[in-house]
Amino acid sequence: MRPGPPSMPPSETEIEPPGVPGLSGLMTLAVGVVVLAALYVGQDVFLPVVLAILLAFVLAPFVEVLRRWRLGRVPSVIIAVLVALGIIVSLGAIIGFQLAGLASDLPRYQTTIETKVGSLREGTLGKLPSLLKDFGRRFDRAVAEPPPEQAPASPTPAAPPAPQETGPLPVEVHEPEPTPAQMVRDVLLPVLEPLATMGIVFVVLVFILMQREDLRDRMIRLFGASDLHRTTVAMDDAARRLSRYFLMQLALNASFGIVAGIGLWLIGVPSPVLWGVFAALMRFVPYIGSFLAAVPPILLAAAVDPGWSMALMTLALFLIGEPLMGHVVEPVVYGQSTGLSPFSVVISAIFWTWLWGPVGLLIATPLTLCLVVLGRHVERLEFLDVLLGDRPALTPAENLYQRMLAGDPDEALESAELLLKERSLTSYYDEVALKGLQLAANDATRGVLTQRQLDQVKDVIRALVQDLGGHEDVEPHPTETEDEPVASPVSEKPANKEPAVTKPMPQDRNIPEAWRAEGAILCIAGRGPLDEAASEMLAQLLSKHGFGTRVVPHSAVSRREIFNLDMTGMQMVCISYLEISGTPAHLRYLLRRLKQKAKAPALVGLWPAEDAVLKNETMRATLGANYYVSSLRDAVVQCLKVACGGEKLPEAANTPAVEETTAAKRLPLPA
Repeated sequence: MRPGPPSMPPSETEIEPPGVPGLSGLMTLAVGVVVLAALYVGQDVFLPVVLAILLAFVLAPFVEVLRRWRLGRVPSVIIAVLVALGIIVSLGAIIGFQLAGLASDLPRYQTTIETKVGSLREGTLGKLPSLLKDFGRRFDRAVAEPPPEQAPASPTPAAPPAPQETGPLPVEVHEPEPTPAQMVRDVLLPVLEPLATMGIVFVVLVFILMQREDLRDRMIRLFGASDLHRTTVAMDDAARRLSRYFLMQLALNASFGIVAGIGLWLIGVPSPVLWGVFAALMRFVPYIGSFLAAVPPILLAAAVDPGWSMALMTLALFLIGEPLMGHVVEPVVYGQSTGLSPFSVVISAIFWTWLWGPVGLLIATPLTLCLVVLGRHVERLEFLDVLLGDRPALTPAENLYQRMLAGDPDEALESAELLLKERSLTSYYDEVALKGLQLAANDATRGVLTQRQLDQVKDVIRALVQDLGGHEDVEPHPTETEDEPVASPVSEKPANKEPAVTKPMPQDRNIPEAWRAEGAILCIAGRGPLDEAASEMLAQLLSKHGFGTRVVPHSAVSRREIFNLDMTGMQMVCISYLEISGTPAHLRYLLRRLKQKAKAPALVGLWPAEDAVLKNETMRATLGANYYVSSLRDAVVQCLKVACGGEKLPEAANTPAVEETTAAKRLPLPA
């Protein structure tokens, strides 16, 4: 018998470099530049519209409550807008009175400030500049003076004093007294500009609340007309979550401002209402807003109190209050995350501050959250979710494949242990490990993997399977929680909010002794470079359920070597393929050789569930296997059924239907 051709390793194929960006990429870049320029130039137009949209999210629940009280849409919207306008005008009036009172009292604090500054100057801190200046003079003198042996023998005669020059005469410019018209312009224009902006905001707000459903339908028509039902449900769900989150955030920030104002009033800091409102507004600034809000009251407390006790108590109020609110109260009240990554929060704050100034800093987080929601529900804007969202950019399978390419088994094991807290070992192998191996197998077939990379993939997956050998294949208790990201799509959680339950494995304690012996199930690898790894996973799972297994490489069942293969005590054959395409004649001949060698049922695992072999009944009938499965779980279940006599062995010609896939029964992967 002539030996078959040796298996060739994948070629060292170089991936072609990326080409020049096409017209589509240039158009996308041009659109992005135009949008940024429009936002920057049209600040006076876009800023009121954005503020109106954010206010609409806050007022939408209140409008719904009023409509449940049998009020019409128009009265409900008018009442909600008037309430919001009244609150804003009241806060503006309070802030104005507080600022006026503080300005009138500032001269009284001048003496205290001068006394404290003088005490600081008299102390060590005040002497520090003079000490540094004296040290600088001594250092310059030491550097400038020549050494003693190089000093001149006789002093040079002093130069005659230069005649003093008279400086220019001082000139004073007196501007004419402003006219009444100029005084009115200087006073009213700074006041009219924010009033005009607020007027535009509330006019746009009224129209948004009045035509909310119409605007939603237009968004659906623009971005999701191909799937009206799903897009409508997603938009409604996203709007509801945003409204709830913004309302909670507003309530918590207002509560923090009230607590800060009461604390400052008890400490004795002047204008506590002003600083409470300022603290509530600054909490919209991520991470550092509360501490920035603490600076003015601390400075004012130091100016009012002759000592330092008031300033220290004010500092302690904010140092205790902000961590308590951020790490204790907010997680309890929210019960959910926003869906924004910390990096995107910081970058968005910088970006919107550069674009729209202080107002942009205050609305940076809510506005960025709205963009992430759009990115998760609108396919064309998915890049916003990738750039700004907190969901992993790679799926668990892609992340495992990346770790394989990097040759890092430790990180692969760490990720696997994290996922195994929520699913069984079988589910992890089916949903993550096999899919990661399929990515590697596809790249190896295309020739884009070098031999070194392929060896790294084999080493990492072999180490991962060995490290997970001590992990039991049991389903963990489901830990259902109501915590959902604000920007989470509807499809990430079932509507009935019941925990997902994986169908339990059949009982394996009745397995006959013949099936428990070593080599009872022969796990044969396909001819692909990574099929042996899939066979090792299957063998490990079978052994955990009481079977005796043995992994056999594909070379051991070749025409030349199969006669040397020891099949003593074998009860079943399981063949694994990660990738099989075309007419699988090699599989048909392999099954024929195995049946000639030993009369045992054969199971073929075609792990890509969409493979054509699984869909073509005629092709399955010609191959000659007894069972075809598309997941490791189905393979284990089928072996248990055959071993325990729960299913009559079919004839090879009468190929049974493919075992029902359990993809829908497994626990879902994290978003």
